[in-house]
Amino acid sequence: MQRLRVIARIVRVMLVVLFGLGMATLFSLYERLGVATSAQRRQRWSQRFMRRLSGALPFKVRVVGQLPQQPMLWVSNHVSWTDIPLLGMLAPLSFLSKAEVRSWPVAGWLALKAGTLFIRRGGGDSQLLRKQINQHLDQACPLLIFPEGTTTDGRSLRTFHGRLLASAIDTGTPLQPVALRYLRDGKPDPIAPFIGDDDLLSHLMRLFSQDCGEVEIQLLEPIASHGEERAALAFKAQLAVQVALFGAEPVAQPQRRAKAA
Repeated sequence: MQRLRVIARIVRVMLVVLFGLGMATLFSLYERLGVATSAQRRQRWSQRFMRRLSGALPFKVRVVGQLPQQPMLWVSNHVSWTDIPLLGMLAPLSFLSKAEVRSWPVAGWLALKAGTLFIRRGGGDSQLLRKQINQHLDQACPLLIFPEGTTTDGRSLRTFHGRLLASAIDTGTPLQPVALRYLRDGKPDPIAPFIGDDDLLSHLMRLFSQDCGEVEIQLLEPIASHGEERAALAFKAQLAVQVALFGAEPVAQPQRRAKAA
């Protein structure tokens, strides 16, 4: 019975991937023909794909809070690759992702065609990235980033990096903090986290062999960015997510600098 369940789930995901490949191929054809496709259109199609992919994953999802009514820079804690479809199904979004994802078979190409921005760790391209994010937000296109810079096991929260929030200040874009929690039998889910040297295929097989887990997505109060220093803005976002997830405030208020970087 378990084997049949795994096979059925794999088939369902593969059908969704085929839909995504068709969507990405269409955008590639547009590019070859010189037909302009706006970022907003890519985001709408990406949301359709994310909805289908989320529906194929073994999770029961509960969303708490209100979706933003204006373009924002979304910031969320990061537990797994499944964060992306689960958040991407909520609204038309683009994502900031690590450069390694670009080389993933199929998924990397789909991410590129969906308008994902890629960041290289230690690549020295922070100014270029800041410019790209500014352009994205200036076009009123919502963008989601994971300011921890890596995934966790869901039991703790790492420091939010302020440099990734500089564009929100540059463009006056508010932040939409999101607290993401994976549960299994009422406790932190040990299967959902995608950390360390884990590989995508092995992780998928573990997920599909188990009963459905639970995911709680909390859309927290937006945070204004106007007049803020990026370290202070990152602190506010981190604190909001920390309190929503763990009900504690262990992070220390950053020192205010004489001049924002």
